[in-house]
Amino acid sequence: MELKVIPIEKPESLNLILGQSHFIKTVEDLHEALVNSVPGIKFGLAFCEASGPALVRASGTDDNLLEMAQQTALALGAGHSFIIFLGEGFYPVNVLNAVKTVPEVCRIFCATANPVEVILAETDQGRAILGVVDGVQAKDIETEEDVTHRKGLLRAIGYKL
Repeated sequence: MELKVIPIEKPESLNLILGQSHFIKTVEDLHEALVNSVPGIKFGLAFCEASGPALVRASGTDDNLLEMAQQTALALGAGHSFIIFLGEGFYPVNVLNAVKTVPEVCRIFCATANPVEVILAETDQGRAILGVVDGVQAKDIETEEDVTHRKGLLRAIGYKL
């Protein structure tokens, strides 16, 4: 077995969702979940098929995001993994519950705009995602000023009243 670390290449402002599912039907069901969650959503999604022709299957509403998802999925190559890139102004918090309720979805590794590194194990059979590095290491404990800033930000962007 060989361990690999694959960074996910993306613009800093884009959010992604990385997960695992279990069936080729995933692509169509995730597409439907996303478009039914947020009208006008821009996204690209790709899924690594784990048997048969073992193709990267894909769908989306934005050609650039679709290409990014396809290339990222191919670089990861982990069976039954999927990646969704959300367009500018679209956030995982708005679609994550819909994604998690798709019957084929087994787990979500991360949903973030942070830099992401995917930790893979590669064997003679194939690749598996062991986990992810999502962002940077914590540096300190928040102060009262940090708490005030956090609460203010959530209210300013409309996520809390």
